[in-house]
Amino acid sequence: MFKQLRNRFLILNLIIISFIMLLAFSSIYLITYNNVQADIERELRRVSEFDRNSGINKSKPQSGFTDTLPPVDANRLQPPPDRSVSFLLVTDENGNIISFSSIFDVDIDFYETAKNFAVSANKDMGKFKLNDTYWAFLIKPHPAGYQIVFLDITSRQGILTNLIYTFLFVALIMLFIIFFVSKFFADRAIKPVQEAFEKQKQFIADASHELKTPLAIINTNADVLLANPQDYIKNQSKWLYYIKSEAERMTKLTNDLLYLAQMDYSDVKMIFTDFNLSQLVENAILTMEAVFFEHGISLEYEIEPNLIICGSCEQIQQAVTILLDNAVKYTNTKGKVIVSLKRQQSNVLLSVANTGEGIPQENISKVFDRFYRTDESRTRKSGGYGLGLAIAKTIIEQHGGKISVKSNPNENTIFYVKLPAVTTLI
Repeated sequence: MFKQLRNRFLILNLIIISFIMLLAFSSIYLITYNNVQADIERELRRVSEFDRNSGINKSKPQSGFTDTLPPVDANRLQPPPDRSVSFLLVTDENGNIISFSSIFDVDIDFYETAKNFAVSANKDMGKFKLNDTYWAFLIKPHPAGYQIVFLDITSRQGILTNLIYTFLFVALIMLFIIFFVSKFFADRAIKPVQEAFEKQKQFIADASHELKTPLAIINTNADVLLANPQDYIKNQSKWLYYIKSEAERMTKLTNDLLYLAQMDYSDVKMIFTDFNLSQLVENAILTMEAVFFEHGISLEYEIEPNLIICGSCEQIQQAVTILLDNAVKYTNTKGKVIVSLKRQQSNVLLSVANTGEGIPQENISKVFDRFYRTDESRTRKSGGYGLGLAIAKTIIEQHGGKISVKSNPNENTIFYVKLPAVTTLI
């Protein structure tokens, strides 16, 4: 699917760029072509005006020709400086050449052929190719009949031809380069989409799996109740308790999923205020002291007072609670949890360390993934779904902070949270 999407992107990109290049090259060619044609017409008319009443430099080129033009100074017959090769013919009403003007000695058959090309075009101005040379002509009325001016435009025609070849060459090179550049960026553009799609598939599969277990338990317990319709509720209370317990777990799971879905939207507005992070962390620790005592875990903490940050107090409290709860779950029997909060330059650094089995290095990068568990059996017993650290990471990042983890197998695991500080109360 993603390969097809990338190929469609490439094809669409190449079509759009090809169309733009064609439009640009066509515009440049048309502008150049019109300029060349205007220059040719302008020079034809200049030659015509220059040779008007100037006479001829050849008379009676062959028997039957009648020279009706008066003799003139030969210097006046020279073409304008820096101009292309040109010559002029005068014909009678029947198209017979009666005189010509040229600075070159050319066989009369050449003039006849050129005249025939010009007359056969049936228009006042045009061009033709003769002996590998391109000529433009202009036919104007003359007292004796018609005046035909010829101009060598081979160099100009070569410019237009070379321009087309240049455009084709440049277009092929550009399309070749653009193809690989587009392929590179298409792969980079598709990769995040593919990763997001795969994560979404995994997320849906994991959520379905997590919901499937409590639903099966609820369904089984409901069947037990229905199998004893005459029994008292008191005798069946344990089945009802199981149903209620699984319903509560499902409620927590759906609430966490909804919370993550809401947090994924960047346009969700949160109200940030300055608050005392030191006091918040201390309160969270005091709230969980009974939990630490119940699990036989010793607790040590060192909190620098009056550290202020800007953010949502409720969300930060939730993130801190998640880290403390996670430490309780993965601390070994008679283990230890150490909490530290201190200023670090312009930030505050919170660390939560616990002794225990630790996290294998190959799984460190997965710790903050949704539904990830390092120990399936332990988290199931404790009611976890592997969403806590994902929620904590989302909260910390939305507050402009960073969360990371370091683990030493069979020794300890330390979570670090860095948040921008505001000031210190006096």
